[in-house]
This record gives sequence, structure tokens and C-alpha cells, in this order.
Amino acid sequence: MHGQAATVVLGAGLGSAAAGRHLLEMHPEGDPWVVRHLRAAAREYLRAGAPVAGRRCLARALREPPALEERAAVLYELGCAAQLTEPDVTVNHLRAALEEPALGPELREAITYRLAQAYGHSGRMEEAAQVFADEVGRATSARTRLRMQTEQLMWNMFRADEKESPARSRRLARLADHLTGRGMAERYLMGLRAWDAMTRGEPVATALHYAEEALGDGLSWTDDDWGFEVPILVALVFLHCDQPGRAEELFNKGIAECERKGWRGSHLAFGFTLLGYARLRRGALGEAEELAREGMRIADLVGSSTPAHWTAVGTLIGTLICRGRVQEAQEFAARHRGETLPQATLCPDVPSVRGELLLAASLHREARNQLTEVGRRMDGRGMRNPAWCPWQLHLAQALALTDPRQAAEVADDAVRRARQFGTHSAIGKALHAAATVTQGPDRIKLLAEAVSHLMRSPAAYDLAVALVDHGAALRRIGLPQEAGDRLYRGLEGAVRCGADALAARARDELSAAGLRPMQLRVDHTSPLTSQEQVIAERAAEGWSDARIGEATGLEEREVARLLSDVYRKVGTDRSGLAKRLITPTVGLPQRPAPDPG
Repeated sequence: MHGQAATVVLGAGLGSAAAGRHLLEMHPEGDPWVVRHLRAAAREYLRAGAPVAGRRCLARALREPPALEERAAVLYELGCAAQLTEPDVTVNHLRAALEEPALGPELREAITYRLAQAYGHSGRMEEAAQVFADEVGRATSARTRLRMQTEQLMWNMFRADEKESPARSRRLARLADHLTGRGMAERYLMGLRAWDAMTRGEPVATALHYAEEALGDGLSWTDDDWGFEVPILVALVFLHCDQPGRAEELFNKGIAECERKGWRGSHLAFGFTLLGYARLRRGALGEAEELAREGMRIADLVGSSTPAHWTAVGTLIGTLICRGRVQEAQEFAARHRGETLPQATLCPDVPSVRGELLLAASLHREARNQLTEVGRRMDGRGMRNPAWCPWQLHLAQALALTDPRQAAEVADDAVRRARQFGTHSAIGKALHAAATVTQGPDRIKLLAEAVSHLMRSPAAYDLAVALVDHGAALRRIGLPQEAGDRLYRGLEGAVRCGADALAARARDELSAAGLRPMQLRVDHTSPLTSQEQVIAERAAEGWSDARIGEATGLEEREVARLLSDVYRKVGTDRSGLAKRLITPTVGLPQRPAPDPG
């Protein structure tokens, strides 16, 4: 009866998915017609964002069973359908597919790519890389060989225990220098080169150059032939290069792609979590917490030992620390202490975040030991950029009480590395860390320089912290007027960011200075004012602050302060203003809002 019903449905032109409900009820008889239409039904379900129904059809097709020459393809499709939510199941299906005797070269390559992704999403990076080491010799063309080399390089980069990182970086640099960027494999290689340049602390212009070349006219998160890993890396390069607005735009596009296809697994979990991480680095702590929690909720549907899960754990702990909720962060971390941390490079780096949490809890010895180990691992892999992993900034503070000389050396080295990379946020944060382990007039000087750099970055929370520390230091040397200016600005930034503990400290410092702490109401979504719009456009055209001041009748210091607000609102430093001001999705107003007053 069900067979006849399926025939009628198909004859009426209602499609394989409509016939699928009848095909599922049929007794298995090895009928190729049933297998063909179950596979077609699965494709329709998957396109419609119903992966569970698609998997049910493919599992039934496998039980029919299919012909020997078709079995590998059914296993492959079944593995792909399970990849989003059950990567371990995907591994089993795809390994079985690779062992099938009737396996053509094209299908073998497709299985290889998906098997490596499934290993990677499970946190098994070494096995992901080994898949390509085993298969690259079978490549039938130069294009396929380049694709497999690219994938092998990527999964090795993701290995936390990679032994030959410097050699791999040199090889990647040589490959990238000879690419034209015409093919997708070449663009993906350039994306890997951008990520490698950023984590190693090469000049920011180098990282951004390769990121732009890789991005081209866009990189899809849901392409059937290419993974979403390199698109994520490219977005993270923009994020760490003081262009979080660009990163957020790419994360939002990736999330929208996944939701349109009904993908609810690792892809979407990473999208929400890393968008939260971008908001954290930009200083929107309330949004960061909300997004990280949503990312964790989705990641936990896949598994608690996956990279997606631990990325959310690290992001949420870091956010809670910035909000001043250290005890809550400790309790949250304790609940996840018994879980297995994958041997994978994560963003943020979870061991470094653990060290930061120990420091925030005043466990200086434990923090020193944890962060020293992180530094040994990062330096061993050539990952020397404090913008990417700020272990030195925290280690310097952990050492300050017991070994101030070493603390100063660690902080000074972080400043050197940050200057080599060249973003204002990295330099400002490193200078701030150096100030915390320095005494006397040099401390005031370092804090002032840190504020100057952070004002030229979109790092709103870090600027607020530096302003409060600078104001507190000025109050202690008897300069209440200058202290008040910094403290009021720091208080405003803290309230805007949702950093409650920092805001409370700023109010305490204002009271100690004999000034009245303000209860501020901050509009988190305010667009650029007409004055900010004019100044931003001039800065994007390459005008100096002095020239802008002359044209607008403002003092140079006021121009710098207005531009600092522009960087925060737009989500970029000065070098990215031109692109952000002409991008319609960044939230800039079509008509500037009127200036208050």
C-alpha cells in the first residue's frame, strides 16, 4: 500500500519529500527505485532546513540496502546530514564510506574533506590533519593537491600540540607569496596566512592585506564544498586588527546563512559565541554575555568536549570578569573543570582565560604558574601577539608582588610585541599592563600613553579601565582637576559597557577626590551626531586631527575625544573608517542625529 501511495504522490508531481513518508514505511527489499527516491527526499529535507527528517530517509535507504556501487554515496550523505549535531556519528559513517570498494576519486575527495571537518568539530585536530596526510598522495590534479595541502595546513594550525609551527608558518608564507587569489583554494590559503600573520604578531598591515585578499567578494559559511573555518578565521583577523565592526558584520552574515538553512549545530554555536567575543572586545559586555550563553546552549547540543563548547566557556568567563562578577565566573568555571579540554587552538585561549580568572580572584601564585605554562606553549608555537593572547599582560600583574623586576621585564616585552603588531588597542593595553607594575612618575606617563592609544581604538572597555586607573593615579599625586576629567570619562565608559564593578570603583575615586559621582544614563545605540559624522569623514579622507580642528574650530584634544567616540560607535580604528562609513550594514545613520543642546 505504501509503495502504491508513493508512486501516486510522485506521479502527481508532489516531490520525493512528500513520497518519503510512505517510502519510510515500506519493507526493505533492495529496490534501487526506493533508494533513489529516499536520497532525493533527504536532499529536499536538508535544503528545507530539516536535517533530522533527511537523516531518517538516508538511514532507511541504507537499510534497503543500496547497490554496492551506491553504498559509499549513501554513507557519505548520511554522514554529512549528521555533521552539524553529531560529529562523532559522522566520523563513523564517513570512515565506513572510505572503506567501500566501489569508491570513485571525486567521492573519495569529498569524503576526505567532510571526515576531517567531523574530526575537527569533535576536537580531534591531529586526526583531522592526518586524514589529508594519508590522502594527498591520491590527488588526481594540481588543484586537488593544493586544496588538500590547504586543509592539512589548517588542521595542523588548529592543533594545540603542533610541534612544527615555525616551519609550517614559513611554508605557508612561501605558498601565499606566489598566489594570485583566483581560485577558492588560493583564497583559503590567504585566509590561513592572514590568521598566521596575526597570531605571530607580524605587522597589522600584513595580516589585513591577506585577510582582504581572502575575503574578496565574500566567503560562505554553508558552502557544500568548503568549510566555515577559514571564513571564521578571516573575521577573527579583522577583530584582532582593531576592526571589530567588520568582524561583526561577517559573523552576522554567517549566522543568517546558518539560520536560513536550518543549521543548529557547531556552525551556529560558533557564530553566536564569536559575535559575543567581538562584542566583548568592543566593550558591549551585556550583549557579549547574552550571545555567549546562547552559543553555549547550542554547542551543548553537540557535546561538552567540543571546540564550540569551550569557545563559549572562555568567552563567558572573560565577560564575567570584565563585568566584575568574579565569584560567578569562578563558580561557572568550577562546573566545567571536570570536562575534557580539546587539544585545539581556541579563541579565546581557555588556559589563558583560566589564568586571568585566577588573577582576578587574587590567587597570584596559581595565576603565575598557569600563565607561565601558557606563555611557554604560545612562544613555542611562535604565537607572540599580545592582541591575540594577552598572557603576558596578566602574568606581569601576577608577578608584581613577588618579583617586580621580572614583572617589569614581562610587561616591557609585551609592549615591544604590541608595537611590532601595531594596533592601538594592543599597544594601549600593553602600556596599561606595564603601568600597573611601575611606580612613580613613570606610572603616570605610561597610563597617559595607554589612554592616548586606546582613545584611537574601538576597545571601549579597555579605555574605560585605563581612564579610571589614570584618574586614580592623578588623584593620588594631588591633581584633582585632571583626575576628575579622567574619572568622569572612565565612569561614563564603564556604565556604557555594563562594567558594574569598574563603575563603582570610578564613583569611589570621584568621592575620594571630593567630586560628585554621577548616575549616568547611557544610550547604547546612539548613532553618530552630525559633528561626529563630519569629523569621521575628514579623518577617513586622511586629514590629521590638527587640520580637522582648524576646519571645525575645535581644539585638537576635542577632535581626538570625538574621534574616540566614533571608533567605539563604528567599530574600527582610523584605518578602517573609510570602509565602515560607506557600508550600509554597520548601523550608521542615513541622516546624522542632531547634536545635543
